[in-house]
Amino acid sequence: MKISVLTVCWNSAATIKHTLDSFFAQDHEDKELVVVDGASTDETLAIVRSYAGQGLQIISEPDHGMYDALNKGLALCSGEAVGALNADDAFHDRSVLGKIGEALADADIVHGHLDFVDNHDSKRVVRRWRAEPRPRNGFRSGWMPAHPTFYVRRDVAERVGPFDLTLRVSSDYDWMLRAVELHGFRVATIEQVLVDMMVGGASTKSLRSHIGHNLEALRSRRRWLGSGPVDYALVAKPVRKIGQFFGINSASAAKQSRHGVTE
Repeated sequence: MKISVLTVCWNSAATIKHTLDSFFAQDHEDKELVVVDGASTDETLAIVRSYAGQGLQIISEPDHGMYDALNKGLALCSGEAVGALNADDAFHDRSVLGKIGEALADADIVHGHLDFVDNHDSKRVVRRWRAEPRPRNGFRSGWMPAHPTFYVRRDVAERVGPFDLTLRVSSDYDWMLRAVELHGFRVATIEQVLVDMMVGGASTKSLRSHIGHNLEALRSRRRWLGSGPVDYALVAKPVRKIGQFFGINSASAAKQSRHGVTE
């Protein structure tokens, strides 16, 4: 199974080498990396182009932000499956794409564990996101997958369509909600750390960002799930994340298995 990985970037020279190295180190051979650059003015493009000829597509032009860039990447990729790896994140180890490919043999969508790290040299973990199988009420219960670990078959991406550019910080949440809740796709959980994510992303860098993300996520649930002006998930979604700072995720801690896949 060919897996396409989308990396969007803008002035990411300080971090993108870790991202690229982690992709090209993957032991899954049938892969491609699509880098969508927003017309960087630093050394980002020079770093990316130094990897030319290794299953790499590059586009560099002005865009309207991360989600616009992801839409461009979706249009360019040629894999049977697709996911995104941010330009300041890295795959946890060289087996990740192989595990994703194996899981997608019996599922339409997969997701897994994620570690938040303060940098990619020390790999000091400051927060642990442990994936859980979708509960009965799904996104209504406050559950969501970690987007950097979220990979889908190509037909899923085509059915779901583009990222919503009217959402500033939660279009990834909206895209996953549509993929999981609206089409009846099979979702599998990979109980293994897939991605090391740098702290400080657009939806997590400040209290204001957290609030903005949760309000936009509510807007998505109201649109697609018929939620009211205030719903259970508005409180439950941030509460479910508290345990991540203590190295646990309440519903899955007892079931944690390094290499298993659960439906």
